[in-house]
Amino acid sequence: MPRVAAIDCGTNSIRLLVAELTPRHDGTFDLRDLHREMRIVRLGQGVDATGKLAPEALERTRLALVDYAVAARRKGAEKVRMVATSATRDASNRDEFFAMTREILGTEAEVISGDEEARLSFTGAVGEQDPDDGPFVVVDVGGGSTELVLGNWDGRRAEVTAAKSVDIGCVRITERALQSDPPTADEIAEAAAMANGILTEAFELVDVSKAKTWIGVAGTVTTLSAVAQELPEYIPERVHLSRLTSADINRLADYLLTADHAERTANPVIHPGRVDVIAGGAVIVRALAEQLAARGGPTELIISEHDILDGIALSLV
Repeated sequence: MPRVAAIDCGTNSIRLLVAELTPRHDGTFDLRDLHREMRIVRLGQGVDATGKLAPEALERTRLALVDYAVAARRKGAEKVRMVATSATRDASNRDEFFAMTREILGTEAEVISGDEEARLSFTGAVGEQDPDDGPFVVVDVGGGSTELVLGNWDGRRAEVTAAKSVDIGCVRITERALQSDPPTADEIAEAAAMANGILTEAFELVDVSKAKTWIGVAGTVTTLSAVAQELPEYIPERVHLSRLTSADINRLADYLLTADHAERTANPVIHPGRVDVIAGGAVIVRALAEQLAARGGPTELIISEHDILDGIALSLV
């Protein structure tokens, strides 16, 4: 069976999936994971303020890519696709980044649009869902942007009916509003107003009242689930397809916004690279829950470990 490698380089993390594509009778494909890995490289460090990718952030990303290229070759990947999102879209020195990826991978990273990012995330997220539970609204809270996607899944193919990406993510909201440790009441109020204001643009274009099921993907929501379950360590199998109610989300946001850096660091399921931005991510997820409820959408969040990486891999068919 053909083997492919998908790399997703976001504002906060860079992730690799090497998978085997197994054809179905209807001409579509299933994915079988061979290797899945995530590293926090904080590529978007300071981009909001300087407009440039920091040298140390580029070096962290380079080191991760060298290892990823080795892993992909060892697993027999025949095709590689790397997508780069919010941080590189905004950087004035992004040519330096692309030269680096071309040298290491033999192929240039693609700067995809926010809407394409949303579509790939949706395709990866809905694959295990019962089609009767659609339409689905999928949210991807990243480091620099958040995607909101509405669509259907017929058991074979995903159909996106509306999608919007907006420039608010856990890194951006933290750098802009949550400066104290722990954040002050005024900072929390500013962050909440910022999240709701920016997300409104997405909700005006994506009619979530049509959705029956809400699915969340990527590191912010998976971390929130692991914290809620009080896991002794991060266990993907326990996180995948777990659920958070609106009450859970409120409780988690309150906890993370009142905990200081040392307390968050001591939590065994919060990756060290997310310690200083997970509270900002929780603000965004709470704003999403509030707007979904206000607009007649679903309010229980299903967490998926399958996301844009799976969508990228399937695009290589």
